[in-house]
Amino acid sequence: MTQSWELRPTQPLWAILARSAELLEDDPVGAEARAREVLKHAPAQPHALTLLVSAARVQGDSAGVQALLESLASDFPELAAAHYELGLLRAERGDGAGAIAALRRVVDLEPDHPGAWRILGDRLAALGDAAGAADAYSRQFKSSMTDLLMLEHVTNLGDDQLDVAVAMLREFLKMHPTDLNGLYMMGQLCVRMNRFRDAERMFARALELAPELVAARCDYGLVLHRQSKWEEEYRQIGILLQGEPENPGYRYLMASALYRTGRFREAIAYCDRILGEDPENSDYQMAYASALRIVGRTAQCILVLRDVLRREPDRGDAWWALANLKTFRFARADMECMSAQLADDTLPDESRYQMQFALGKALEDERRYGEAFEQYRRGNSLVRARQPYDPSEITEHVRRVKSQFSAGFLRTVAGRGCPSRDPVFVIGLPRSGSTLVEQILASHSAVEGLGEITALPIIAARIAESVQSHTNVAGTGRPPPLEGEDLRALGEEYLERAGNSRRSVRSFFTDKLPNNFQHLGLICAILPNAKIVTVHRHPLACCFSMYKQLFQSEWGPFYDLENLARYYRDFVDVVSHFDAAIPGRIHHVVYEELVRDPEPEIRRLLDYCSLPFEDACLRFYESERPIATASSEQVRQPVYANANEQWRHFERWLDPLKAALGPVLETYPRLGGDG
Repeated sequence: MTQSWELRPTQPLWAILARSAELLEDDPVGAEARAREVLKHAPAQPHALTLLVSAARVQGDSAGVQALLESLASDFPELAAAHYELGLLRAERGDGAGAIAALRRVVDLEPDHPGAWRILGDRLAALGDAAGAADAYSRQFKSSMTDLLMLEHVTNLGDDQLDVAVAMLREFLKMHPTDLNGLYMMGQLCVRMNRFRDAERMFARALELAPELVAARCDYGLVLHRQSKWEEEYRQIGILLQGEPENPGYRYLMASALYRTGRFREAIAYCDRILGEDPENSDYQMAYASALRIVGRTAQCILVLRDVLRREPDRGDAWWALANLKTFRFARADMECMSAQLADDTLPDESRYQMQFALGKALEDERRYGEAFEQYRRGNSLVRARQPYDPSEITEHVRRVKSQFSAGFLRTVAGRGCPSRDPVFVIGLPRSGSTLVEQILASHSAVEGLGEITALPIIAARIAESVQSHTNVAGTGRPPPLEGEDLRALGEEYLERAGNSRRSVRSFFTDKLPNNFQHLGLICAILPNAKIVTVHRHPLACCFSMYKQLFQSEWGPFYDLENLARYYRDFVDVVSHFDAAIPGRIHHVVYEELVRDPEPEIRRLLDYCSLPFEDACLRFYESERPIATASSEQVRQPVYANANEQWRHFERWLDPLKAALGPVLETYPRLGGDG
């Protein structure tokens, strides 16, 4: 039975409220009595108001409490806490308009009240006022974080506690699913953990709620970039520029996005225009140089990069851009300049490793192989320290693909996909020769070379999320792959997405994204008539060439010799599986054989693709098509076999790579190994 109780002056208010909150579940009447007593003496006490409303909810007397809150709001019109609790209660009882009126009064009184802005946004959205809701959510994001003290703690957690931070934020977002600060912070944490798809969802949801939230859109563009979703990144940059057309950072991003999406001529014209307004802007010049390289204007590209370095000799990306031309040779003065910059302890990490890769290339060209390897080792170590990578993720993915896409399963889905014969997938690890194979095919009059397009990973990621959702809801483990999916529709979706990159009416097109080897099962199921060409290069040559390469993304297996070996083995493992499951479906090109005697290998390649032989395929280096990969300058020259043996100069330092490669090193060029 509830005992009578009255407030004594000797009791601290916080202690009274704490004890009252403890009574809430077992004695809500007593809790209510204490809250009312506190409010007699302190009508503006917000925690007492919250306790009173909570006690009323437990007792089912929300109407009585609403009458009290309305009376308080009338008697104390400047009391934001009363209006806030009244707004919550009205919303709970289905009075949307009344809730909005109360909440608007709260934000008039306290413009930085994030809880009121958030719930006001929810109510406006429920009434169909999208613009008003977006404005409220934006105001909530910009307001103070007085109700998000837990999130302040989350942002200070170290990398070793990120899982804890994510769990805390996930619980917070369950209670407040439209909280922009929560969504934004979760997105940032996911970026720190390299969980880019999760980050993408967080930022996308934040932008649904508040399209004008520039910070979220910038980070959204970043995670799209990290996933090579160039077209969507291009669209987001366009939106940013609409708001700030003169913003130099956005202009640089747009210049870069134009060439990444294959709009090479537009990229050059855009850079010409913005450089005309700001001729010594180094960021614009770097984007310009990238576009010039892609279209083969190498001499002009070098001049632009030289001009950047004349003003900013500590700019590592410019030094690496020169090295990444592959055919460029540094002068002794260049090497001395880079060495001097590297001796400066204040040089930023990014410029440091870019310069170390560039200096490694310069030393290798001078046959100073020990010094070159040391620069490569230092650069790789620095990148690896910035972006931890777990090689087991791809290994586990390959194991799952082999299990799911068995020979029997592939027989059951045969013929259910899209029958188009347009795509030719050129699949090989980076630096394996896949760019050369694509260049040969794209020199044919019937084939358009699209380079590295991301249509397939986007579809695969959506399917994976659907499977994971099914697993979480059903709790019965993963369903069979593609269960319930319309395979023909998925194939048509791929063609539509790839079609966004097409610029000609040629009958066939190539897709050369290296990581498509992880989606071989999906290709076989949704595009049963597509051609699949895999390119293989000697394991030591291929892995060491990747080790010397600085990729657009810092995340990946490329910066550690043992991780590279595992990556190579996973590639061989999954290709071997599908080679056995669907004999004859995949055509294999061995890089060493191609460069040793090109014509018979090219004829076999064209025969597999059902293409008549054309002499232009032998003269692939004469093609003027833009090439966006690191091999752009190399494939504009006739093939040369001496590159096959370059790794031997570094063999004494490659024992860890040899040991980690295991059987695939012994069996090459045959598939198999430890699969």
